[in-house]
Amino acid sequence: MGAAASLEFVGSVWDETIVPTLTEYIRIPNKSPAFDPEWRAHGHMQRAVALIADWCRRQPIEGLKVEVIEHENRTPVIWAEVPGSGPRAGETVLLYGHLDKQPEMTGWAQGLGPWEPVRRGDRLYGRGGADDGYAAFASLTAIAALKKAQLPHARIVMLIEATEESGSPDLPYYVQALAGRLGSSSLVVCLDSGCGNYEQLWCTTSLRGIITGTLTVRVLTEGVHSGDAGGIVPSSFRIARQLLSRIEAVDTGEILLPAFQGEIPSARRAQAKVAAGALGPGIWRKFPFAGSTQPSTQDDVEAILARTWRPALAVTGASGLPPAENAGNVLRPFTALQLALRVPPRVDAATALRALKEALEASPPHGAQVTFEGEGANGWDAPALAPWLEAALEQASQRHFGKPALAMGEGGSIPFMGMLGQRFPEAQFMITGVLGPESNAHGPNEFLHIPTGKRLTACVADVIAAHAAR
Repeated sequence: MGAAASLEFVGSVWDETIVPTLTEYIRIPNKSPAFDPEWRAHGHMQRAVALIADWCRRQPIEGLKVEVIEHENRTPVIWAEVPGSGPRAGETVLLYGHLDKQPEMTGWAQGLGPWEPVRRGDRLYGRGGADDGYAAFASLTAIAALKKAQLPHARIVMLIEATEESGSPDLPYYVQALAGRLGSSSLVVCLDSGCGNYEQLWCTTSLRGIITGTLTVRVLTEGVHSGDAGGIVPSSFRIARQLLSRIEAVDTGEILLPAFQGEIPSARRAQAKVAAGALGPGIWRKFPFAGSTQPSTQDDVEAILARTWRPALAVTGASGLPPAENAGNVLRPFTALQLALRVPPRVDAATALRALKEALEASPPHGAQVTFEGEGANGWDAPALAPWLEAALEQASQRHFGKPALAMGEGGSIPFMGMLGQRFPEAQFMITGVLGPESNAHGPNEFLHIPTGKRLTACVADVIAAHAAR
């Protein structure tokens, strides 16, 4: 099938069934279990699973089998399988995505909201459409395109999980439980990543790990009048600030602990330079800076490396602080801060977590009661591209975007990739996605860029065909 015919077929499926089904999916508040511990009682995840699985079952793909697998005390996964054809029929291509969502977040623009899908031109707004609800639809549509073109392909397995936004705690269990059926994959395709722009195919070559946890500083058993205690009782917030300064330089944001530092490979520096040449200042101008706020660096290459290969701290939440309009003159008994630290791809998250806990809890100022409880997940650095895959990515991008393929790391985490890298050391990886400029995954005004979704679907079909023809 020629490029035009392939895009026409893929585009028709997107317009006729994918976008309408994604619209319904966005309406379902199926937050990840970390944000909705009562997910089973609420039933939103079950609705999302049923919606996607029913769409999958309706696809006219010869030999397609779709199952919803849910073991006791685990979230469900959607498993789809298509028999292979041709000389590579005995190999397996694994397609991965997830259907759980981040929480609502505040700050949505007027007329937009997390659970209210809105189409504005090429953008479909709402939580989870781009991260990562479209993955199952795009994956099977790519297979349908191969079938329509009568092209051979390896056996296809699609696995859609429901805990990725919680760090994928159930996924190792399912990968082990389904190991006999999963087999050994020679190509892994993941559609849960980002793109530098919407003009060409982007592949992700590395992912940072993450450590999340709660730092709690307690100085009193109950709040007391600030006029009475101020100057005698140390502020829990001040102590928390002191402790954070042990791990982060207050003026630059540099992470100070040696356990978080990792060498940046020369090949990744070279990729960052090429990507910076294509993106320019857009790599940092895409963010909605308030007022005259400036980025930490305006060097385009350094900006890419800072978001992909260097550690970084974000305070993502707090407890013990009443809303400003309800804050009395009280010296509060405790401050709790939710911390998220991005860990470089080759740094061991467990080692970094131990170093972080020790740094925060050791010798607390004023003898305050200090605890840090957290967990970590490793990042991932992709193996070198096989010549056939490098050529396939370039050809697919030229065919469907009209521009060359590019690659760079991403700053987020996909725990599944590190797990698969260890399980399938000989596999090749196509990690890509639709999360480009302003798409704002996890934040307000998240959107899916529909033309990119269509072109990416066609690219996936091309790469799977190239895998079979290599």
